[in-house]
Amino acid sequence: MKARRCDLVVTRQGARFLGRRFPVAIGRGGFTGNKREGDGATPVGVWRLMTGFYRADRVTAPDGPLDMRAVGPLDLWSDDPDDNAYNHAVRAPYGPSHERLRRGDGLYDIVLVSDWNWPDAVPGRGSAIFVHCWRGPRKPTAGCLAFRPDHLRWILARWTPRSRVVVRGQGPQS
Repeated sequence: MKARRCDLVVTRQGARFLGRRFPVAIGRGGFTGNKREGDGATPVGVWRLMTGFYRADRVTAPDGPLDMRAVGPLDLWSDDPDDNAYNHAVRAPYGPSHERLRRGDGLYDIVLVSDWNWPDAVPGRGSAIFVHCWRGPRKPTAGCLAFRPDHLRWILARWTPRSRVVVRGQGPQS
């Protein structure tokens, strides 16, 4: 797979986009070619960014071509493989396993939804593979990609309909 200049390419050495390099946090399980729910790994492959969410009480809506929606305290994401709404946004109150999109920390102040196992989710192939704000350099995620907030805004402002996320890597599970 040949990457294009407009692609965000992610490797063990970091990310590059439009000639710039960025530090990036990946999953605590490294990279994998066999993604499973809860493995903590970042799936290798080519993804599209589809939509996103942001905390309007903390940040302004980021510039860019994606449809971005403000999240509130009732906004959740189903991560239960047995749930009919698996790997989709849902609203509280909600019984099956889920995660909050409006978090107490700043990780989801800006969060972009990838098309990894979305919208037609296969149970157990991994949910909520997002691109979001990081905890800090070398602080792993649960499988997502995470960037410094200003870097994430810079990338999103220059994103195009042709852009893709290209994740390359080899890990113990690959």
